[in-house]
Amino acid sequence: MRLVILITGSVLQADTLCLLLSASEVCAMSSDVLVIGAGLSGLVAATEACDAGATVTILDQESEANLGGQAYWSFGGLFLVDSPEQRRMGVRDSLELARRDWWGSAQFEDHDHLPRQWAEAYLEFASGPKRAWLHDMGVRFFPIVGWAERGDGTAHGHGNSVPRFHITWGTGPGVLAPFVARAKDHIRAGRLRVLFRHRVNELVVEGGKVTGASGAVLAEDTAARGIPSSREQVGDFTLRADAVIVTSGGIGGNHDMVRAQWPPRLGSPPQTMLTGVPAYVDGSMMPIAQDAGAHILNPDRMWHYVEGIGNWDPVWPQHGIRILPGPSSLWIDARGNRLPDPAFPGFDTMATLRHLRGTGHDYSWFILNRRIIEKEFALSGSEQNPDLTGKSVRQLAGRLGSGAPAPVEAFLRHGEDFLQGESVEELVSRMNALTATCPNVGDHAELDPADVAELIAERDAQVDNPFAKDRQIQAIHAARGYLGDKIMRAVPPHRLTDPEAGPLIAVRLRVLTRKTLGGLHTDLQGRVLRGVGAVGAGGVGAAGVGADGAGVGGVGVGGVGAVGAGPVGGEAPVVEGLFAAGEAAGFGGGGMHGHNALEGTFLGGCLFSGRIAGRAAAG
Repeated sequence: MRLVILITGSVLQADTLCLLLSASEVCAMSSDVLVIGAGLSGLVAATEACDAGATVTILDQESEANLGGQAYWSFGGLFLVDSPEQRRMGVRDSLELARRDWWGSAQFEDHDHLPRQWAEAYLEFASGPKRAWLHDMGVRFFPIVGWAERGDGTAHGHGNSVPRFHITWGTGPGVLAPFVARAKDHIRAGRLRVLFRHRVNELVVEGGKVTGASGAVLAEDTAARGIPSSREQVGDFTLRADAVIVTSGGIGGNHDMVRAQWPPRLGSPPQTMLTGVPAYVDGSMMPIAQDAGAHILNPDRMWHYVEGIGNWDPVWPQHGIRILPGPSSLWIDARGNRLPDPAFPGFDTMATLRHLRGTGHDYSWFILNRRIIEKEFALSGSEQNPDLTGKSVRQLAGRLGSGAPAPVEAFLRHGEDFLQGESVEELVSRMNALTATCPNVGDHAELDPADVAELIAERDAQVDNPFAKDRQIQAIHAARGYLGDKIMRAVPPHRLTDPEAGPLIAVRLRVLTRKTLGGLHTDLQGRVLRGVGAVGAGGVGAAGVGADGAGVGGVGVGGVGAVGAGPVGGEAPVVEGLFAAGEAAGFGGGGMHGHNALEGTFLGGCLFSGRIAGRAAAG
């Protein structure tokens, strides 16, 4: 049998390089380093290993169209500390302040020995060489720094004390571009090869050391990026390497696994959820790594958004988009109760998720008006921000003018979750009609128009002065004290029912799956620690793997056991020859974020852990 292995092509914007290999030749191939997953962390690890003089093979079960994995779809936000962009915006930041914020958010536990060390190392990277490293590769940033996860209102608790969310010029594809370019150079030099449509089913272990991987060659598939691909098997392969790096991503595309690992501290898992990642992000590499002796730490730590909306033009099943909200929308639960402090838009994702899971319903509502949506609504994702993704200054200037950004306007026209009304009564009537006729959002709750009108009136009574007792109105005033928010993200406080700001708008919100905060337990070189004992009750079924979480089906709903019976601190044995990076490793150490994230740290964690693992694996 002859196999055509596509190395580069349309995604790489370069001459197509093909290897024509027989099945026996594929089985015989070896390299110094084998990287499983062609997402961002995989590309970083591979190119860093090549730079160190190693020969590298990347495997991915998806086609070349999916090169870059989840990072391609991202907004491209990166966490930086004391950057030139911050200083130009009048923001005073420091490593000490960032460390206080991180530790207050992470809420590390006693067993988080290595996650703590990874967090400290990452903070030093984010406040030191990270920006210069990326800048030297051509990465540039939008000049206005975003203020994500503004926190729980305490100096010692969760949240960013200052804006740190740096949007990459070019969004997710802009983050990927330099590593794709470096990969092309290494391919041409003969140091790197990429084998798409290769699904790993097993890590080869000999004498206690991981020496390669084996699996299935899948039929060629021309499906576009993000669309589920064929699982037809046309051959087998075995590849050998001195070191194997797992960069296979998280579990967000596998709702059964998300529910199985859902922690009791967040309440009950939703019956219905939207999916913020392609279907191949299903956690299928985790049981394969465990079979080779790997330890998984903190599998019940996860990061899912509460501002999810159904994509009116979906790419993958149950495709959802996250709203990146400014501070002004009124947030109510399914029964019409206003969410409490600190559950304001953009402040504390986990606290809001925990609160909403206690309401017994799978949805909540933003109530706002046209003036607010035009300035305060942004949508996460490269495809939802064509101006930033396309690096178009002309399109970007439109954000400063009147009217909503075109992608937001499209959701207003076509999105199933967006409603408008000239009065509170009309709006609430449409809200009730929507939830009564949509079975995919959980139990229906009837809203009382009079109660909602009173909530709005209470809120509106607070806006006539430059001060207020309402915590959310105070937060709006505080946001406008930051120049970046005043320019682009926060409208002056005004009445929601102001006729000149209308019409009224309601947006139904659902839980959107996104990130895994725990993962393969790694030391500071990215080496995977060995587990002691069995996986928790239920286990995980075997399956394949690909770009930052590829592999569909076969994952048992029992999930991975809680912290697991593995090493928790001090010196611990490693699985010789096995490394991990990116989301598969909890972005470092099996969970460097702890229980919360400060945002901009997921892509950054892939960059940092991929860089470390690639260099270490190359020796």
